[in-house]
Amino acid sequence: MSYFGTDGIRGKFGELPITPDFILKLGYVTGLVLVENNDNPNRKPSVLIGKDTRLSGYVIEGALQAGFNAAGVDVHMLGPLPTPAIAHLTRSFHADAGVVISASHNPYYDNGIKFFSGDGKKLTDEVQNAINDKMKAIMDTNDEVPMPIHDPAKLGKNRRINDAKGRYIEFCKGSFPYQYDLSHLTVVVDCANGAGYSVAPRVMRELGATVIAINNTPDGVNINADCGSTHPEGLQQAVLDHSADVGIALDGDGDRIVMVDETGRLVDGDGILYVLATQDQDRVAGVVGTLMTNMGLELALKAANVEFTRAKVGDRYVMQELEANDWILGGEPSGHILCLDKSRTGDAIIAGLQVLAVMQAQGKSLSELTRGFEELPQKLVNVRLSKMQDPFEHEELVAAFDKARATLEGRGRLLIRQSGTEPMIRVMVESDDEIECDVMANELADKVKAVLG
Repeated sequence: MSYFGTDGIRGKFGELPITPDFILKLGYVTGLVLVENNDNPNRKPSVLIGKDTRLSGYVIEGALQAGFNAAGVDVHMLGPLPTPAIAHLTRSFHADAGVVISASHNPYYDNGIKFFSGDGKKLTDEVQNAINDKMKAIMDTNDEVPMPIHDPAKLGKNRRINDAKGRYIEFCKGSFPYQYDLSHLTVVVDCANGAGYSVAPRVMRELGATVIAINNTPDGVNINADCGSTHPEGLQQAVLDHSADVGIALDGDGDRIVMVDETGRLVDGDGILYVLATQDQDRVAGVVGTLMTNMGLELALKAANVEFTRAKVGDRYVMQELEANDWILGGEPSGHILCLDKSRTGDAIIAGLQVLAVMQAQGKSLSELTRGFEELPQKLVNVRLSKMQDPFEHEELVAAFDKARATLEGRGRLLIRQSGTEPMIRVMVESDDEIECDVMANELADKVKAVLG
């Protein structure tokens, strides 16, 4: 059993694994792994902990801190900051690991834990497996003291980093070309009432933009509530109402971005990748997308003579493929954008700044920069089952999938995905014919439902 999903550990607060007891033990066993891997006997390992704006973050923060301290690890508290800020500051402070308390774009009642290694990247599989193995052992134990403290003199300490926000703001500003500023732009920033509520508007203002911040008053339960990158309708309207040049929406933990052009049209992660790959003065060698990337981007990049490849869904897999190809640009339609020449992880603020820099360099609006990229019609149907099942074990379904792929060859594609966390099959069809797209997706979904129940 693995407690880790594609992006850390996540669930509803108060239910395993997101309970104070589990998280206390998680901090403890993660601390043990850091102590075991510590090659400097003259210092204790250290971790940085940041969070988004959920009320449950206070409880999780305290439990994690206590677990790390019990294992002999020093803890530096950052408070509410975007996920990429924790990744950057982990490296900047030469910490052994960074921890983010967030459930990203999920509602307030969910929460989760993400880990970064000392170099600001996602944990390696080796370290993650070591934590998972120790966690399974401690959860299975019947010992009265499952978290023994052998020497109280070796407990870790805590301190709060008061200038963390300012450090991250300067890091973001440093990614923007020095020869430009944003003084002629009006930018609407939807902060999703999340971790970027303070820093995102400040970055844009300090670069000269006229900033209209919306959804920037978190109360602990309004994070992602009908706002942010997963609900951009309010941002689209705000751009039109204020005659703004561009809109930027973050998700709850500030690592996803979608944008809105001056006409109110949504530009998702695929559109952002197109702009950064083809409209910048220095074109990239290649782009990494995922299985969910629209085929329209693949065709547009091909027309621009930019290589393209797909990774599994999840920014950690995009990162692995970028490193394998020695490329710097990749991402997902949902808005995880990796610009490895600027940041070591997906960063919504930095990705947005790179698009604004291209607008400056080219002297064009966002709508002009996205011309040449047309998304193919796409239909996604989720089929909920009574239990987890593999559709590819049924010849009848495999034959139906193969027939659909043959029909779409050269002008569309079919993607059948099993959810890793719930009994659900996702049927996605892309086609240059919108009606065919809709009909085929629903017919295949009905077939899956009929066969698997």
